[in-house]
Amino acid sequence: MKPTSIKIIQELKDAGHQAFWAGGCVRDMLLGIEPKDFDIVTSASPDEIEDLLEKTIPIGKEFGVILAQKDGHDFEVATFRSDSGYSDGRRPDAVTFTNAEEDAKRRDFTINGMFYDPLTDEIHDFIEGQKDLDAKLIRFIGDPEERILEDHLRILRAIRFKNQFGFQYEPKTYAALVKHAALVIDKVANERIADELNKIMMSGGAVEAFEDMEDIGVLKVLLPEIQKMKGCGQPIEYHQEGDVWDHTMLALKSLPETTQLPVRWAVLLHDVGKPDTFVLEERIRFDGHVNRGKEIAHDILNRLRFPRRTVEEVKWLVEHHMMMVPLVDMPIGRKRHWFLHPYFLNLMQVFKADALGTIPSDLSLYEKILKLYRETLEEMPKEPEPLLTGHDIMEMLGLKPGEKVGEVLMQLREKQLAKELTTREEALEWLESLK
Repeated sequence: MKPTSIKIIQELKDAGHQAFWAGGCVRDMLLGIEPKDFDIVTSASPDEIEDLLEKTIPIGKEFGVILAQKDGHDFEVATFRSDSGYSDGRRPDAVTFTNAEEDAKRRDFTINGMFYDPLTDEIHDFIEGQKDLDAKLIRFIGDPEERILEDHLRILRAIRFKNQFGFQYEPKTYAALVKHAALVIDKVANERIADELNKIMMSGGAVEAFEDMEDIGVLKVLLPEIQKMKGCGQPIEYHQEGDVWDHTMLALKSLPETTQLPVRWAVLLHDVGKPDTFVLEERIRFDGHVNRGKEIAHDILNRLRFPRRTVEEVKWLVEHHMMMVPLVDMPIGRKRHWFLHPYFLNLMQVFKADALGTIPSDLSLYEKILKLYRETLEEMPKEPEPLLTGHDIMEMLGLKPGEKVGEVLMQLREKQLAKELTTREEALEWLESLK
């Protein structure tokens, strides 16, 4: 991808235009991080870009943005521009094609506003981005309040960049974030918020980012259900780490870098039902918190327009994160029912994080269940083909479609998983005994 981006810059420069890498790829390069994308800015107009480059798509031509496709890669190639007015909270009402310096000054953060010419090895820095990179500061370009009012998502982006890179806030930037925290959900599409939160969740600074969101005042507006975990006490005999918030942050912190996104969200939300189910009896109790947590997880993820499959997986993980204790004593067929579930290994990750987020931590049950799981997979590595169908059961027992058919199918499946029934004939005999 990198060599191809240089070819595009060469083509633009050969035609007499300026052309540079821009934004995040320059920042990452200076931080010693391998860039994932290479955005290009140029003095060429959108029409000139389309004429010069072989294959293009006018994805945002009115804003000067053309998608160039070359060697199997996609690149955003944008004309230098300045913006005016952001009535929709995201896109400029009008753009003026201009020069490199003016283009840099319209961007969000100084660390994202630098340009680099890979052909001459020159950095073009009109906004002191290198200075802030060296000082490890997140600073808005120009007036921080104006930058926020142009695009309210920049509130979350500031939090993400600060904690993704382990930086600090420049004081005026921090003050503007606090002042305008409530705007984080104003004029911002839920899908854009979800994308930014996912990037936070997948970064190494997720816990610190959530701490910042709470401190700045973003969390109570954006995710009030999670804010409620702060200050919700837990039984000290089981949770010496502190309240539900402290426990959740420790659990989230324990996740390895390779952890998938649904597991991260499930860990964040696994105890989100506790504040609503808090009671003090013989001790602090949270009876039913898994069911309440599943409902809240559904509400949050649907509100953020998550894909249905992700919503269902996270809900399942939240709902079942407490079932490991009874699992040990279940009959073998029921155990195998759980072990063969497609989300079971992800559930184990949630369970492990839950344990590591607790002081004192105890992984003995986790290790015991993992051993049982491995033994099961040696004996039964995959789900066996069903011995009978729902139609067979309805026909033999004279049942109509309904819950009873599902119950019989589940009993049959568990007996098959326990290897008590291994053939269709044996299953039919068992079914006959139910008459």
